[in-house]
Amino acid sequence: MVMPVPHAEEPRPATRRGRRGPRRALTEDQILDAAMDLLDEGGPSAASVRGIAAKVGVAPNAVYTYFPDKAALLKGVVERLLGEVDHTVFTDRDEPWPQRVESLALELRTRLSAHPGAVSLMIGGPMDGPHALALNERLLEVLADAGLNPDDAARAAYLLIIYVFGSMALEVADVHHTGPLPPEADRVKDRVVAFSATPPERFPLSAVAGATMAAYVSTEQYLWGLRRVLDGIIASTTDVSGTR
Repeated sequence: MVMPVPHAEEPRPATRRGRRGPRRALTEDQILDAAMDLLDEGGPSAASVRGIAAKVGVAPNAVYTYFPDKAALLKGVVERLLGEVDHTVFTDRDEPWPQRVESLALELRTRLSAHPGAVSLMIGGPMDGPHALALNERLLEVLADAGLNPDDAARAAYLLIIYVFGSMALEVADVHHTGPLPPEADRVKDRVVAFSATPPERFPLSAVAGATMAAYVSTEQYLWGLRRVLDGIIASTTDVSGTR
């Protein structure tokens, strides 16, 4: 079948240009950079499409040239952060597997501490982008090396993700300002002062445990809890009789 030879496209009249949609004058990375800046400056509520558009100097509808809706934009922010995670810290099979998980957990904590405004995004929707899936795949590999079957490895991976992001969400909620988290020592010091005001006549056990509770936001506590989770995963791989 002979196809007709197309004629060269004639210039469109000026009155019809609006039908072609906004020109892609920016990049997705620039949009995400603006979203990250707003999250750092003002928290999740600041990262509106209108605010992002103003920051990059375009009309709000231009943002939708790059992302179909706000949910896709925020998912892009999550992917940006997860894409910055250094996989080499937990892929060395010469390291004991619990140490590899610890390295991953600490890497995630470092990344999220720098952008606490994005933490709620991690637990506010499905993590099913390419970087999220790659991270989950690596974690499943580590747990397979630990001897877990595929079902138990998947359950354990989910438990670890809940622990990491849940811990970070509570740390972020404890700080009443935006931007990167203050130094850990300063946050613990402020909490010591706050817990010292606990009335012992009403809450005797809490008053005694005040110093320990003040350190809930510390790396020491973060690793203490992580290691208890790992202890449970290790215990689940072998029962008392030595069988699964």
